[in-house]
Formats: sequence, structure tokens, C-alpha cells
Amino acid sequence: MVRACVLAALAHGTLASAADRGDLTALSLEQLMEMNVHSVSGASKYEQRVTQAPSSISIVTAEDIRRSGHNNLADVLRGVRGLYVTDDRNYTYLGVRGFLRPGDYSTRVLVLIDGHRLNDNVYDFGSVGRESMIDVELIDRVEIIRGPSSSIYGSSAFLGVVNVITKRGRGIDGGEAAVEMASYDTQKVRATYGKTFNSGLDWLVSATHYSSAGMDFYYPEFDQRISDNPRAANNGFATGLDDEEAAKFFTSVRYGDFSASLFLSDRHKQVPTASFETVFADPRARTDDARGYLELSYERALNERAGLRVRASYDSYEYEGEFPYDYALLGDADYQALFIDEMAGEWLSSEVLLTSRPSDRYTLVIGGEYRHHLREFQASYDDVDPRVWYLYQDETSGVGGAFAQAEARLRDDFSLTAGLRYDHYGETFGGTTNPRFAAIYNPSRNSAIKALYGEAFRAPNPYERYYYPHQAERPPLRPETIETYELAYEHYFNSTYRLSLSAYSYHIDGLITQAATEDADPYYDNIDHARARGVEIEMEASYRNGTVLQGSWAVQRATDVATDLELSNSPRHLGKFSASAPILGSNVFAKLDLQYHSDSLTLSRSRSPAFWLANFSLSTHDLWSKVELTAGVYNLLDEQRWFPSAEEHVQPRLQQEGRTYGGKIVVRF
Repeated sequence: MVRACVLAALAHGTLASAADRGDLTALSLEQLMEMNVHSVSGASKYEQRVTQAPSSISIVTAEDIRRSGHNNLADVLRGVRGLYVTDDRNYTYLGVRGFLRPGDYSTRVLVLIDGHRLNDNVYDFGSVGRESMIDVELIDRVEIIRGPSSSIYGSSAFLGVVNVITKRGRGIDGGEAAVEMASYDTQKVRATYGKTFNSGLDWLVSATHYSSAGMDFYYPEFDQRISDNPRAANNGFATGLDDEEAAKFFTSVRYGDFSASLFLSDRHKQVPTASFETVFADPRARTDDARGYLELSYERALNERAGLRVRASYDSYEYEGEFPYDYALLGDADYQALFIDEMAGEWLSSEVLLTSRPSDRYTLVIGGEYRHHLREFQASYDDVDPRVWYLYQDETSGVGGAFAQAEARLRDDFSLTAGLRYDHYGETFGGTTNPRFAAIYNPSRNSAIKALYGEAFRAPNPYERYYYPHQAERPPLRPETIETYELAYEHYFNSTYRLSLSAYSYHIDGLITQAATEDADPYYDNIDHARARGVEIEMEASYRNGTVLQGSWAVQRATDVATDLELSNSPRHLGKFSASAPILGSNVFAKLDLQYHSDSLTLSRSRSPAFWLANFSLSTHDLWSKVELTAGVYNLLDEQRWFPSAEEHVQPRLQQEGRTYGGKIVVRF
């Protein structure tokens, strides 16, 4: 393995050196094609070419992010084929291949930072918004790995994995100061320093602060002139109630075989939607999220064909929500109160991973992982004297997993990959075993036909198991499971063109879904079974002058098995088109993004209308040696965009931003 990695690094260095000199004519056709084939580390927990990975994969690079002027990871993922992002004016959620249950905290997608699990231990929230995600300017690339990956990662790697790879200090090579300004009085400042020192120490440190006054909204459901809702007031206007503020800190250190990283995030958000039956247009409605982790890692070559990696980390996540209630309006009691919802999670994680290449045709990965949840705390109460308690739950738990995966190149053009993982949840449902298989035929070195099969699970989290009082009266929740089949074709046509085709079928059993008793008291149960089927096509052209053209179309249908009815918040069509090209020589790039989102069902079985989203941005590249500018217009056509809401909202659909403007200046020193 080590020798192969060294050879790969040498080849990559040769290609990069020639590209840096602009001497592409010195490279052979095969070398030019190599430059256009991405590598991925998150599919199998070791570096491999996309055409050899046992998944359907998309890669978004730092250069892609730079040209688009994206402000957060949600914007990055919104442009990826088959993905869509919704926003309920509190959190952002990621949909994959037609599947995003309203009210689900992206629990069925595993989000990683440099392979570190970001999903928390109480809500299992896979954050892609400002509530906990790292700053986009620190991203080297984003790996989107579709399909189940529980055979490698365990729970939550259900529909896919998003692995965010951060830059190293050498990628910054000095200091940066950045200032952004955008619509809705949005401001963002960032300070970053990174460098590789003569001693070999690589250090990156960055701090960011973001603030925005947010949008003003009109909700007819709360307009007392036309609505009979007892909470209706203020003529339906929610003005000055969408404020958001966030701060991030990230640092990483690498020296020899050792590395360490520290991530801290703090975010405050007003909630304008009067969700959960709260008082409408009350500025006290807000949520606070604080997320952080410290990870230590050791990685070294044991010999020419084997390597060892050991990780240990401490994670924490704290949440507090304040929700104003007038119980008299709800007919429950004759008093007003501020309802407080609290959560605190702390956990320790460890992982040992051994990678071996006994020969050039075989790669074996064996690993073990253990997470000890120090605290799974949840509480909710009315902040009155004396307090009225609804929930107080403080638990500890642990989960362990062991996994193995083998890749065998039986011929130069054919390989098989098989993986298996066992996870044990002693305090709840016991154990679960999940396999993955892939047969990959390579008609050429830069093309692949992949036949993929996988199973995955998502364990019921403490929120689902304990939050609602009637949960204790129900049978214990079981893990929801998924079985998937996929056929994918990928082809890199020389250094210019790339084609990707895939067809898939997902079968989900025991879907954990919110239900209600005869008295309308909510609880969770394994009551739904779902099926998702679809086809995706993507084409990309990258030209020597820097022009990049990309287009994709996804056709998908996700249904309830029992009724064959379409799932809510599941668009049938997703189209993505973009064109980026240099203007004014090669120092300024213009990019146009077009995204189509077809209509989708709401929970009330009405339709949320289809829309086109157009974004246009300009960015400078080496126009000045120390200064970089980016400016953009987002939702260029001022399209009215709506997404289906969850059960906690009276509104069947929630409005998204109209046309917005933004600009950024980066100064390097």
C-alpha cells in the first residue's frame, strides 16, 4: 500500500508540475486522462480512483466552490446531481435521490469532516448549514458518496456520505483576511493563517464570524383578517424575526505521523415561522447551537504494503430552543410561558484501521470503532415558577463496530469489492450486520461499469426514543434498514469530457416515522416502508482555457410501499446546468448556474410548485497578486421558491429567498 501510495504521489507530482508550468504538451494522452480522474478517500477509507470506488461518487473541488461564490456547504450540495436542500428558516436539510422526510434532521446522511463523524449523538443531525458546518473557504474538496455505507461507517450512512476534506496549511501558505457583504444586511469576516514550516510542521488556523438580519415574511395562515387560527396576529407579517449569527473556529496541525484538529461552532437563530404552535411574530422564538470536537490521529506505514491509522476524539453538541407559548389560545391552560427545550451531548470516539496490500491486486481494510456517549441529555419545561416539566432524560450509552473490506482485481479490467460490518448497541436493540458488494468492469483505464449492492441501517436516536411521553407506552423502536441495487457507468473521454450514468432501486423497511395517538399525542414508530427508483445522467467538459461546462438530470420516484403514493418533499425531476469561462483574458471567470426543481407534495397532499434557480457570479483569479474579488447575483430571476414544511408548521409550504446580491474581497499577506 505504501509503495503504491508513493508511486501515485510521484505520478501526481509529475502531472501537477507539468500543469503548473503550462507544459501540457509534454504529457502523454494517458497522463492527460489521469489528470481528469478524481480520487476519493471516503468510499473505502483509503485513497482510490473514482473509477475503482464501490459507489457512485461526485467530487466538488475548492476551485468549483471559488468560482461559484458559495457561502456555505448547503449551497455547494445544492448544485450536485440528485441532491436538493431545503430550509425551514431554522435549519437546512439535505435530500438524496428523492428522499427527505419533512421534519427529519438529515439523519439518513452521514456528514464527515476529514473522516470525522459530525452527526451528533442525540438528534443524529447531519448538519450542512451554518448551525455546525465548517467554513467553505477551508474546504479542499467535498466527496459525495451515494448509496449505503454502513459496511464501513455504521449508522446514518444510510442514503449516502458527505465527506468534507479540509485544506492544509500549505494550501494557504500565508495569511488571509476576507470580508463579505450581501443582501439582508449580511456580513461575514474571516481570518486564516496556514503554512508548512521547514521542520515539516503543517499548521492551519481560521476564525469566521457571520451575521444576517434575514428576510421578512408574510404568512396568510397567520393573517387574522382571513384566517381563523387563534394565533393569527400582526396581519400575518413576520418582520425582523429571521436574524442569524454564527462564529466558527478551526485549526489543524500535522507533523510526521501525528495530526490534531479542533473545531468549534456557535450559532444563534431567530425562528419566524411560529412552529410548534408558538406565539406568532414573537421575537423571543430562537434556537442556539454549539458544536465542537477535538481529534488526535496517528498514521504510519508499518512496511511497504501495510499502514496503520489510530484516531481518538472528544465531541460535544449543545442545543437550546426558546419558544413563547400562550396556552390560553391553544385551549390548554390559562397562562403564558417561555417553553425551553434543551439538549446536551458528549461522546468519546476511537478507531483503529489497518490497510494492507498483500499484492498489487488485493487491498484489505480491517478496522474497529467504539463510541462512548458520556451524556445524552434532553429536557423541556415551561420557564415559570415553579417550572412545569415535560421531559428530563439523562442517559449514557455505547456502541461498538468491527468491519472489513477486501478489493480484489481478478483481472486488469475487472475487480470485486466486498465489505461487512457488525455494530452492537447494547442498551437498545442489540446487533446488526450490514454488507456491501461491488463488481467493477473497466473497459479502459478511465471508464468503469459498476454493479453495486448494499445494505445499511439507521439506529433510533435518543430523541426518537424518549422525547415524547407516549413513547414509553410503545414497543421499542427498531433500526430502519435499506437495501439498494445500482448500476453505474463512468467514462472519462481524454482530458476534456466526462460522462456518468446510473440507475438505482432503494427498498427501505421499518422507516421511523412520527405518528399520533387517538388524542393527537405524537410518538415515533417503525410503521412505513418506502421505495425509491431513479436514473441520473451527468456530462462535463473541461477545456484547457479554463472553461467548464456541466449538466445533469435526475429522474426519481420515491413512494410508500403500502399505498404506492408519492412521498412528500420528493421532487420527480432535478436538473443542474452550469457554465464557467474566463473573460478578460484568463484573470476573471464568469459562472452561470441553472437549477431545476420539479413540484413536490406537501404533507397536506397539495403541491409545492416547481421552480428554476439561476445564479451568476464573477471571480478574479490572479488578477492581482494579493487580492481576490468575488461578486454574485443569486436567484437571478427572482423566482418564487417554496419547499414543503414539516408537521410542526401550520404553513404547508415555506418561502425561500428571492433575488440576493453578494460580494467578497480576500487579501493575502
